[in-house]
Order: sequence, then structure tokens, then C-alpha cells
Amino acid sequence: MDSDFRQAYLLHRRPYRDSQVMLNMLVEGVGQLSMLARIKGKRALRQNASLQPFTCLLVRYAGKYDLKYLNDFEIQSPPMMFKGTDLYCAFYLNELSHRIIPVNEPLDHVFCLYREHLKQLYDIGNTLAIVSHEEQLKKAENSEQIEGILRSYEFQLLHELGVGIEFDYDAFGAPIEEANYYQFVREVGFCPSDDIQRSFSGQTLLAIAHGEYSSLVSRRQAKALSRYLLKPLLGNKPLKSRELFQPR
Repeated sequence: MDSDFRQAYLLHRRPYRDSQVMLNMLVEGVGQLSMLARIKGKRALRQNASLQPFTCLLVRYAGKYDLKYLNDFEIQSPPMMFKGTDLYCAFYLNELSHRIIPVNEPLDHVFCLYREHLKQLYDIGNTLAIVSHEEQLKKAENSEQIEGILRSYEFQLLHELGVGIEFDYDAFGAPIEEANYYQFVREVGFCPSDDIQRSFSGQTLLAIAHGEYSSLVSRRQAKALSRYLLKPLLGNKPLKSRELFQPR
């Protein structure tokens, strides 16, 4: 079945055989699809230049089964040019999406979710590029914002995949209380706890629920929790993009 043109982002590509490449595309209103594209002839250079990450494309594809065939594509908007840490974070969004979003499973909203968070990363990078030397002191604040964007994407994506958690209600349906402490139990939720050392404070959970990551504690605990939740979906194969953040 032929599709109409749809917006899409390239998540991953690899050589396949001859002049073909295997693409994993995040398609508007559809989700993640695997596509074969033939890159050859006079148009090969331009096609390769267009099939790059962080570029919103218009794609038309065909195929009744799991593997689709890319018939035509064009650039809808210029690529987002990332640098430094922002680039690493953008690669992380791509790799995470490619790894945990099921292929050929209808997921209407993941495209918009991805595009929204990619745009937020891009806007932060552009802000840093134009500020004066004195305003570079705000770099730490922007780093906090970047962490908030990554956690927001992770937790919302988990919800889209049906494995998200509620941060403002405990496992029994009671509102999270700021002064209380809670342990997280997989497939159950947050349970009230007296073990302060091994629990999340209600204050931290409510901060995460409202997307507030100004506190170092909330950032650290949100990161640890997201990794714990993502582990079953990622398996034992580590994310290569995480290695980019390691000190060299």
C-alpha cells in the first residue's frame, strides 16, 4: 500500500546491500518504521545529504508487510545543527527512540513527542550561541534545563509505550504527600515507606511530576529512576550515546 507524504525523522541508518540502505524512521501519526531506500545514480549525493538525523523530511513509502520501501522523500525544514553536549543529547534521543519504540506498532503521538523535545534542545543550544560572555554564567542553568528535557522525554515516552508511572499518586491512589517518603515497586508504583535512606521524598516526586529539576536531588533521583525503568526495554546492550558523556 502506498502512503501519502508524511513527516518523518531519521533515527538510524545502516548499509544493507548493493546501493540500498536500511532506515529506521519515526513517522508522523504512525510510529517507527523500517524502510529500504535505494541510493544511487546522479541523485545519490543529494539523497545522502538529505537523509541525515535531526532533519524533518516528507516521505512517501510503500509495502504491505513489516519492511517498507521508501519511494520518495524531500526536506521539509532545514536540519537542526547541534554542537557539543547538545549534539550528544540529540543523539541520545535518537538512539533511545530507535531502541525502545516498537517497529510497526501504531503509536500516534511519539512523533510529536520526539519533535517537541528535539526542538527544545535546539532552542537551548541557540540561546547559548548568541549570549555574551557574562551570560555564559547561565550555562549551569541551561545544563539543568537539558537534564529536564531528557527526563521529560524519557518519562513521557514510557507513558506512550504503556509502561509509565504516576508521580503525583501512590500505588493505592492516594495523592503523594510532600512530607512523606515512598519506595518504588516495579509494576505497582510508589508505596509509603519509613526507610528514608532508600526512598524518594514526596517533595522530589512532586517536583518530577511538575517537570521541576532545579534541585540536584530531583535531577539525580529522576535520572536513577529513568535508568531503572528503561533497563528492561534496553536489555544488556548499552546505549552508545551515553558513552559520549563520559569524561575523556
